[in-house]
Amino acid sequence: MKNIRNFCIIAHIDHGKSTLADRLLHYTGTISDRDLQEQTLDDMDLERERGITIKSHAIQMDYEFEGQPYTLNLIDTPGHVDFSYEVSRSIAACEGALLIVDATQGIQAQTISNLYLALEHDLEIIPVLNKMDLDSAMAEEVTDQIVDLIGCDPEEVIPASGKTGLGVEEILKAVIERVPAPEGDPEAPLQAMIFDSVFNSFRGIIAYFRIRNGKIKKGDEVKFVNTNKKYFADEIGTLKLDMVAKKEVSTGDVGYIISGIKRAKEVKVGDTITLVNNPCAEAIKGFEDVKPMVFAGIYPVDTDEYEELRASLEKLQLNDASLVYEPESSAALGFGFRCGFLGMLHMEIVQERLEREFNMTVITTVPNVGYIATTTDGQTFNVNNPSELPDPSNMAKVEEPYIKAQVITKSDFVGQVMNLCIEKRGILKNQVYLTSDRVEITFELPLGEIVFDFYDKLKTLSKGYASFDYHPIGHKESKLVKLDILLNGDQVDALSALIHRDNAYDLGKKICAKLKELIPRQQFEIAVQAAIGTKVIARETVRALRKDVTAKCYGGDITRKRKLLEKQKKGKKRMRQVGNVEVPQQAFLAVLQLD
Repeated sequence: MKNIRNFCIIAHIDHGKSTLADRLLHYTGTISDRDLQEQTLDDMDLERERGITIKSHAIQMDYEFEGQPYTLNLIDTPGHVDFSYEVSRSIAACEGALLIVDATQGIQAQTISNLYLALEHDLEIIPVLNKMDLDSAMAEEVTDQIVDLIGCDPEEVIPASGKTGLGVEEILKAVIERVPAPEGDPEAPLQAMIFDSVFNSFRGIIAYFRIRNGKIKKGDEVKFVNTNKKYFADEIGTLKLDMVAKKEVSTGDVGYIISGIKRAKEVKVGDTITLVNNPCAEAIKGFEDVKPMVFAGIYPVDTDEYEELRASLEKLQLNDASLVYEPESSAALGFGFRCGFLGMLHMEIVQERLEREFNMTVITTVPNVGYIATTTDGQTFNVNNPSELPDPSNMAKVEEPYIKAQVITKSDFVGQVMNLCIEKRGILKNQVYLTSDRVEITFELPLGEIVFDFYDKLKTLSKGYASFDYHPIGHKESKLVKLDILLNGDQVDALSALIHRDNAYDLGKKICAKLKELIPRQQFEIAVQAAIGTKVIARETVRALRKDVTAKCYGGDITRKRKLLEKQKKGKKRMRQVGNVEVPQQAFLAVLQLD
């Protein structure tokens, strides 16, 4: 056990985590030249296309150092703020972390928040300065930033390059010398924590675990503590590039277990595995429950596919523990699910994975956040959907979630960033110069304002230099109203939104104008209205398609033409009462892209 090291790689987006992981795998001979490709561990098509890591990936390396064989378990983690739950789970399974900083960009928001996560779990931090082969690398400047942040000696920062392989040997040496070996008692009852799981259509559910105490042998009868289910360990082993079956996995190791579990509900990330005949006294304190930030409805395009969508979401939740969902129904879209995501990118990725991995075509409604409404008689409700909001006449107050946002940017862009945050109803809390030209600005913002396009606007204003990170700080009271969209007097519940009273008029006007363009013309006139309660605040009209009924009247008395037009008008009026308006799918999406 003293020769095992468990460590993960943490960094901001695009600082070269996955490329450096490739070099470590190649250097230790875990992966042959033939199998080596760019970002070897990113095995999802989506990850390769977008060049981002979405899932944490665990892999075991064998390395000989000063004549001793060592086993190194490496976990490569995502850098994006939407996948920080993946990072927190990886950190819980490790004793050390490589903190990678891009020498050309310096320390950014996600670097700091991931570092704090690692320090909370008392991990040994090894700072690495990556991309040293580039001409624009600012080695001394960025080293000073790292020293200020962690308080280490400048000599401890390892210069490296994922592209050329510089510094790989020093990193492995530092991992072996500085990261402590895992603690635990191999003779104690088995105690293993599940930190990830994946669905395989042939083998059932495969759970990945890290053993804290004891050992597990092939064929043992095991019990999952939280769900109280019992299984036989049909196959256990460790995670190399492919899974390698073993007879026994012992304390401190990271491995996998296949026990023929078919139902997704029976495996929970953070659960503890123990033996049936010699159970452990208590479960391992796992991870805190994930708090979804953005809610949206996901509905099947074809209502018959509801059950298939449920099965797909269950399997996806195994691989993505931060996805939360519950059934809901909508008048416009039928039966579907209300899903909670960690952010907009997470929502996009989930939708894309449903389409690719499970062939489900889905409609996503307007994303919003969860509110707390209090009625005049003192009852409180959690409101995740605008249609659940109580009647305005007996509502005392509505509270919305606030976040603390940290933006790190160059000093040239401070003014624009502040304007953007104030426009989004933000309150400036703090401003710190990290170096002469890098500023950290701290804001309190309503989460609902950053859900749509905040991140894109921030990147545009700062020419891509600003980095952004946030965490929730609770709910605050706000002047919120429910904006309804009506088509010929009928409410379209999928387009309703809860927004601040000051912005309601503008948004209502924009949505109506957008829908006027997108709704196809019918044989009758369609009134598109935006309303708050019973008060209509904006209206557009989609004109009817009309036949020229007066074409056959040439000359003659005007009353003949009028009679024909009146007759047509009556027909249109009757049609409008029975006709219903179909809202095209583009209309739901276009509302999201309103500026």
